[in-house]
Amino acid sequence: MIRGLVIGKFMPIHNGHIRLIQFAALHCDELIVSMSFTQQDPIDAEKRFSWIKEIFKSEPKIKPCIIADDFDDEALALMPRTKIWANRMREVYPKIDVLISSEEYGEPFAFNLEAVHVLCDFKRMEIPVSATMIRTNPFKYWKFIPDVVKPHFVKRVCFYGPESTGKSTLAEKMALHYQTEFVPEVARELISSNDISVDDIIKIGFAQTERVNEKTKIANKLLFCDTDLVTTKIYSQHYLGVVPEVLTMLENEIVYDLYFLLDIDVEWVADDLRDFGDRRQEMFDLFKAELECRGINYNLISGNYQQREAKVKSIIDQFF
Repeated sequence: MIRGLVIGKFMPIHNGHIRLIQFAALHCDELIVSMSFTQQDPIDAEKRFSWIKEIFKSEPKIKPCIIADDFDDEALALMPRTKIWANRMREVYPKIDVLISSEEYGEPFAFNLEAVHVLCDFKRMEIPVSATMIRTNPFKYWKFIPDVVKPHFVKRVCFYGPESTGKSTLAEKMALHYQTEFVPEVARELISSNDISVDDIIKIGFAQTERVNEKTKIANKLLFCDTDLVTTKIYSQHYLGVVPEVLTMLENEIVYDLYFLLDIDVEWVADDLRDFGDRRQEMFDLFKAELECRGINYNLISGNYQQREAKVKSIIDQFF
């Protein structure tokens, strides 16, 4: 049996890596894909490893493995440096017959492994991308990111503020404009009045978080969200006089990359769940204070609805 080896940090794995691994699998009976990691890596190791396993789950000859990157010495030239690598590979893996790479280290590493070296697309002509390029500007290289990896790079935008400021409309319009998904205020699907219980507010918190996570998986670069868990906590305090601890846990689960705080300089529109028409300034100040006490940066959006749309689009285009 011929056993092959591909190594990398796969931070993240991208279409170039997939092309390399599929090419490597043609040259052996069993292929070890060895992912190295350190605790300082900008993308969590277990998440990266789960992506690799998911991508190749239906290819039994490809064997993903994970290894701590605690044996390298970047100060050395490639020949003695890759000798250290080869010694570690012998400690943790069966004998390697062929090394497949697209990097300069391939030839000396293969020599130290006493393996054949097969070079694949050294100049990256077929798939001109690197993991560093993706981490630096994921939207520019979106087409090179596998579907299972894309949710990691989706940017979440939160429309935030008191009632009747146009959050729902903006979330839906921006999703249409940027050809992506939006998350509505899920509470409106669960309750028909503000006569709620602690169980209700907890259910709302979980449902809102679950919907954001679900939509993140299918969003196209951006995900627009009408409300967040800070809002849920504000209304929990107002209607119930308490904030269940689980809401804080749920708040910390979702990170938003951009906040828009919507001003109250538009007409109040009443409905069955809105009851702060006579306290708009008070509620606006409360919402604003909750962002500021958390150190969350935000963009204040005011003006009529057309002006708000134009401001939001301008900020998003500049920010992302």
